[in-house]
Amino acid sequence: MANYEAPNFQQRQKGAAEAKRAMLEKARSVANDPEVARIRERNAAKSQAAAERRAQRQAEKAAREAERQRLLAEEAERQRLLAEEAEKARIAAEAEEAAQQAALAAEEAEREVALLLEQKEARDARYKARKAAKKQRRKG
Repeated sequence: MANYEAPNFQQRQKGAAEAKRAMLEKARSVANDPEVARIRERNAAKSQAAAERRAQRQAEKAAREAERQRLLAEEAERQRLLAEEAEKARIAAEAEEAAQQAALAAEEAEREVALLLEQKEARDARYKARKAAKKQRRKG
């Protein structure tokens, strides 16, 4: 049977230092590798293109939003003008209605005056007829 001796503290420390050195050397060799540099450049180019597309989409979205706001403002202005026109038409209709009411009231007043005149003339005619009859009776 093989006699296995557990490593002591110095051996473990030395092994850890060698492992660190090996990892550092491997990282340096990867960092200097031209293939890794090409991959990094390609990734940077992809990242840059994605950022440009994102900026383009944001600009397009801002332009669409500005256009939507402009259209909403135009629609609001159109609605305001329509409301103004409707208000003017309502006021004109009310004025016309008031004028018609005044004309009807004037006609009614004229008819009433004409009726009163007619009644007065009829009363006067009856009075004249009574006077004439009385005068006739007196003469005899």
